[in-house]
Amino acid sequence: MDSDMSRRMVAEFFGTFWLTFGGCGAAIFAAGFPNLGIGFLGVSFAFGLTVLTMAYAVGHISGGHFNPAVTLGLWAAGRCANRHVVPYLIAQLVGAILAAAALWAIASGKPGWVAGGFAANGYGELSPGKYELPACFLTEILATFFFLFIIIGTTSKGAATGFAGIPIGLALTLIHLVTIPVTNTSVNPARSTGPALFAGGAYIGQLWLFWVAPIAGAMVAGLLTRWMYEQEKIIDTTVIEERRVS
Repeated sequence: MDSDMSRRMVAEFFGTFWLTFGGCGAAIFAAGFPNLGIGFLGVSFAFGLTVLTMAYAVGHISGGHFNPAVTLGLWAAGRCANRHVVPYLIAQLVGAILAAAALWAIASGKPGWVAGGFAANGYGELSPGKYELPACFLTEILATFFFLFIIIGTTSKGAATGFAGIPIGLALTLIHLVTIPVTNTSVNPARSTGPALFAGGAYIGQLWLFWVAPIAGAMVAGLLTRWMYEQEKIIDTTVIEERRVS
């Protein structure tokens, strides 16, 4: 593996780790904290802030996907090289699973702690608002479609240079504000996989939806924007290094 690919994978690993640790951690530790819980609003901003901060920290290295649906959506749009897809997906999954493991290790340090849903996603009885499968499926498709639409639009030619991380982070915040009661908000198969593996049981059985629906929504957005921005395809992200000579 060349050094460029290694750096990209490390960037995607840390970006997805931070997203899962920060967003799911806010849901696990802070959302319902006695008397001073941050609630849905705080969790929504936590997820948005993780993407915003990592987009500026490592986005210039890997493109700042941190999400298998984003990678596949950008690939469909012609903005992600074929050779990057599988390595990115591996790095994202490992990052999310290790972040969930870290959250489990921290949470289990509290006497009497019960895992419950562990910030996992679900439909039917596992939906926060008890929404059934069709509603949850539609929610995840639409939310991920618009997430990719915003990502591609704000990184296209003519958009404000250097500011894409802000609308992308705010878009993820808005998505959570709308959809937490429905599915606990996925739009990210890696983020869904990590907590589900630790929540276990029925959450693992429902994980398929949080791969299929986000990827479907992302791919549709990618194909649509490929047509809309057909003259603006970006196949590779250039790694820029600054070297100082003392």
